[in-house]
Amino acid sequence: MITVLVLMTLGIGLGFFVGKFPKIIKGVDKMTTWSIYLLLFLLGIGVGLNEKIINNLHTIGLQALILTIGAVLGSLIFAYITYRLFFKSK
Repeated sequence: MITVLVLMTLGIGLGFFVGKFPKIIKGVDKMTTWSIYLLLFLLGIGVGLNEKIINNLHTIGLQALILTIGAVLGSLIFAYITYRLFFKSK
C-alpha cells in the first residue's frame, strides 16, 4: 500500500509541474487509455484461467448484474441529490 501511495504522490507532483505542456498531457492521456486497455485484457486472461470462476459464471454473472444495477441506480440517485443541493440555481 505504501508503494501505491508513494507512486500516486509522485504522479501528482509530476502532473503539477508538467500540466503546462499540452503535448505532454495529450501523450499521457493516450498512455493512460492504453494502460487501462492492457489491464482489462490481463484481467480477462486471469479470469479465463480461473476454473472456479468459469464453472460458476452463471451465478457470478447474476450477482454481478444485480450489483451493477444497484451501483448505477445509487450513483444516479446521489448525483441527482448532489446536483439539486449544490448546483441548481434557485
